[in-house]
Amino acid sequence: MFDSLTDKLTSTLKRITGLGRLSEGNIAGALAEVRASLLEADVSLQVVKSFIERVKARALGEEVQPGLTAGQMFIKTVHEELVALLGADMAPLNLAVAPPAVILLAGLQGSGKTTTAAKLALYLRDRERRRPLLVPCDIYRPAAIEQLRTLGAQLGIPVADSAPDRDPVEIVKSAIERAKKEALDTVLIDTAGRLQIDEELMAELARIREVAAPSEVLFVADAMTGQEAVNVAKAFDERIALDGVVLTKMDGDARGGAALSIKSATGKPVKFVGVGEKLQDLEPFYPDRLASRILGMGDVLSLIEKAQRTFDQEKAAKLEKKIRKNEFDLEDFREAIVQMRQLGSMESIFKMLPGMPPQLKKQENLAAAEKELKRTVAIVDSMTPQERTNHQIINGSRRKRIAAGSGTKVQDVNRLLKSYLEMKKMMKQVNRFGMPNLGALMGGGGRGRMPF
Repeated sequence: MFDSLTDKLTSTLKRITGLGRLSEGNIAGALAEVRASLLEADVSLQVVKSFIERVKARALGEEVQPGLTAGQMFIKTVHEELVALLGADMAPLNLAVAPPAVILLAGLQGSGKTTTAAKLALYLRDRERRRPLLVPCDIYRPAAIEQLRTLGAQLGIPVADSAPDRDPVEIVKSAIERAKKEALDTVLIDTAGRLQIDEELMAELARIREVAAPSEVLFVADAMTGQEAVNVAKAFDERIALDGVVLTKMDGDARGGAALSIKSATGKPVKFVGVGEKLQDLEPFYPDRLASRILGMGDVLSLIEKAQRTFDQEKAAKLEKKIRKNEFDLEDFREAIVQMRQLGSMESIFKMLPGMPPQLKKQENLAAAEKELKRTVAIVDSMTPQERTNHQIINGSRRKRIAAGSGTKVQDVNRLLKSYLEMKKMMKQVNRFGMPNLGALMGGGGRGRMPF
């Protein structure tokens, strides 16, 4: 979402890095470029104006810290102010109430409320060890009720009774009673939306809010709608008092203005972001991490957390032992690639790694890397168990057979074997998290190219 903004800001800040001193004159150009970049990203004019004024005041008023150049101090200031703009700290859900804690999801039709309800239920169950109950209250769209039932069944999460001819308030009342009886400690209410704000919608939400007494009222907004999402959030907050925001479709190609503006414009923190279509693709919103990604500094912490959740720990432990003993074979090579691919697309991984060469981030190069990974797995799958265990027996005739079986060329098999031997050397190093070295798996030892 922030690719264009990141490219422009990193280019601007790179030119100012070497400055020995800061003055109004030598930062004026950089501030003007930052201002233009933010406006292009659909950040509201008032928010941009305030941001630039704060950066300028701090840049000219603070002493340069030891060990930093004046230019580096300017970048540090931009980063800190960007974090403040995004909300400063991660805002957790308020679940420390007498059970069941009730979370009310509101928003316009099409913003992704129903899917977000299921994603949030999964997040709370798997990461917070909660016992959620999903409540379908969009009685005007029977498909929404059925969708939530289907998602609940898919996840193994209970869904409250609902029907188009029932009153949403009664649905909520009975759901909360059920939660109490069945010791379900979290109730997530998926409410109806409209294509626009109207009095009927707000009145219904107000009635539900009064009965449910939620500890959290979350506004679900489509990040692709830009500043309109900010304006609608303000209107909802005036009527039903929001506690926070969930931004969906943050993996899209919109300019990102909503994410950058909404906290400053509404005073309500972004608590979660939807980063993909899978039900696991909901993440807590960390302002400092997003600020680092926007400025091209990567987000290694999020990548590590995702790896720890995604990787099969038993397989990782076995792989570590083999690496330590220098017994890393082609089957392990394949397994490492498969596990890495579970982290997401090459594009999403590269965005979290600092200092990635710009050429690697180009769409055509990312697509080529994805294709190469699939080809690598196909080639190893065409080998016999003996060949995977002992690559030295793979002679010319075996290479021809492997290439034919995987729909590739002998040159592809040769390249894979060469890459495997390079990888085997790198994989001797194990990181402190007890898993294969992520840098080696993803970047080929920092040589600026995939190792395959």
